[in-house]
Amino acid sequence: MRIASRLLALVVALPVVALAQGKTIKIGVLNDQSGLYADLGGQGSVTAAKMAAEEFGNKVAGMPIEIVFADHQNKPDIGSSIATKWYDVDGVDAIVDVPNSGVALAIAKITADKNKVFIDSGAATSDLTGKACTPNTVHWTYDTWSLANGTGKEVVKAGGDTWFFLVADYAFGKALERDTSAVVTANGGKVLGSVSHPLNASDFSSFLLQAQSSKAKIIGLANAGGDTINSIKAASEFGIVQGGQKLAGLLVFITDVHALGLKAANGLQLTSAFYWDRDDKTRAWSKKFAARFNGREPSMVQAGVYAGVMHYLKAVQALKSKDDGKAVVAKMKALPTDDPAFGKGTIRADGRKIHPMYLYEVKKPAESKGPWDYYKQIKEIPADQAFRPLDKGECPLVTAAKK
Repeated sequence: MRIASRLLALVVALPVVALAQGKTIKIGVLNDQSGLYADLGGQGSVTAAKMAAEEFGNKVAGMPIEIVFADHQNKPDIGSSIATKWYDVDGVDAIVDVPNSGVALAIAKITADKNKVFIDSGAATSDLTGKACTPNTVHWTYDTWSLANGTGKEVVKAGGDTWFFLVADYAFGKALERDTSAVVTANGGKVLGSVSHPLNASDFSSFLLQAQSSKAKIIGLANAGGDTINSIKAASEFGIVQGGQKLAGLLVFITDVHALGLKAANGLQLTSAFYWDRDDKTRAWSKKFAARFNGREPSMVQAGVYAGVMHYLKAVQALKSKDDGKAVVAKMKALPTDDPAFGKGTIRADGRKIHPMYLYEVKKPAESKGPWDYYKQIKEIPADQAFRPLDKGECPLVTAAKK
């Protein structure tokens, strides 16, 4: 009877052991694969995530790493549906990238509810580490506060003291307008007005005519990707810059400059967390990325995906577990960050990844030495100044810690 009981216990235990040995760390890249943000993230972000996994030999703590991806189509309901299925059915442990702030805010809540991990590189809203912060979210690359206090502050200091905003009509555009308006007024400038346009707008003529008639010195583009590209093209057709007004691209990616060409984009000032040609480490990593991705240099979003996945895997390796999302994010915050794309940094209590930001100006065609040689550095914004002060974001995690 004892022998039979032992045999039965062994038979029952075998599937459990097999399951334990068969555990997989599954990371989902959720982004725009086909629309206006596909160039800055898209398949390039998938490539970046795979490169991070390969740094670990595609295995951490005895668990193989699997990268999956999906297209959220810039729609919060579609993104939410994918995330829920990934977490509940497909065994995804972490979601990364997620450009589009509306989608990202939805994913942050679902991730917290499911106790998984969300590492955002593509969305900009500073609310992810403010009122909407969670213990399961890390916001890696940039946000609306850092962009506003980089580009916005410098433009006002240079004499651009009256502004009119073109605003993408969803969470990102509104947050960027809010944060930049605060910077403009704090530095003695004045906001003369704004107009909202639909995401992925096909015609910017009526919006730009309103901006032109405002007589503002600066037209702030609170949009991104394809919308920024089309805004700049349309402004050129209307002769807005030739008429004396200047454009401020508040979120400009190297992929935007590549699409516009230096003739159209030269002189634009922009704030970025990453540039492929910044130093020896960024050049070496970007060379590997370009070799994998059709010779294209990485955007800061794609670099953020790589760095975020790397640090997530380091945390899982340290814990030897990936099952408790809050515990993994807590370990990510406890470990100093260090990667070739961003260098050394930290993750704050509110989930904000801290590193320097850089103010760049787009080169004139004659200044460029070749393809993708597009930026000249104007200023480095130190890490302790680049992001919103911890006590100013109204993150519940921070206010709770003070009590």
